[in-house]
Amino acid sequence: MNWDIVKGKWKQITGSAKSQWGKLTEDELQQIDGDREALIGKIQEKYGVARDEAEKEVDEWAKGA
Repeated sequence: MNWDIVKGKWKQITGSAKSQWGKLTEDELQQIDGDREALIGKIQEKYGVARDEAEKEVDEWAKGA
């Protein structure tokens, strides 16, 4: 799915994001508000992964969102 579409449907797909990255809180997901860079940053912070790994996870997730 195109990231513009993800951003537009963020409220509807936060459940999917929460399932994918359970360490992210509801408040953090609201703050991210569909911002790809913010999501990548939070994943890096919460899971201790490198940026390229976080980007890969986000892109794979967005394909199925």
